[in-house]
Amino acid sequence: MKGNDQVLKTLNAMLADELTAISQYMVHSEMCANWRYGRLHTAIEKRAIQEMKHAEKLIARILFLEGNPKVSQLNEIRIGPDVAAQFTLDHNAEVGAIAAYNAGIKQAAEMGDNGTRELLESILKDEEEHIDWIEAQLDQIRQMGIQTYLTEQVGE
Repeated sequence: MKGNDQVLKTLNAMLADELTAISQYMVHSEMCANWRYGRLHTAIEKRAIQEMKHAEKLIARILFLEGNPKVSQLNEIRIGPDVAAQFTLDHNAEVGAIAAYNAGIKQAAEMGDNGTRELLESILKDEEEHIDWIEAQLDQIRQMGIQTYLTEQVGE
């Protein structure tokens, strides 16, 4: 089924966002593993895997719409030097993702592409869960201090 060129362009832009997020989260996850923050390593790695599944779904949709997935395009990857900076950078990325998915949902609906709209809505829910978790971590850091927070992340 031939898809709308504008929708395909949007899907490829979202694919670039997801591929960038995978890289950013994997580096942050491995940095946490290196620092022996096992709980954070596991949680961030799971988020990276979820972003991989988003990329897979976007690729499948682009192919279904007879488009060409552009997997070689990444946005700037922002790596934080410490856990608090990582959360801030990840939060910024999720804010951008949520805005992009909301705009993509609106565009797909306006173009009458309800299959794409439904896909983007399902991914949007995951991105909202991601930002909620990150905000909870930032709140915990503010409430208990970074040293206490990081002590809680050792293990697993």
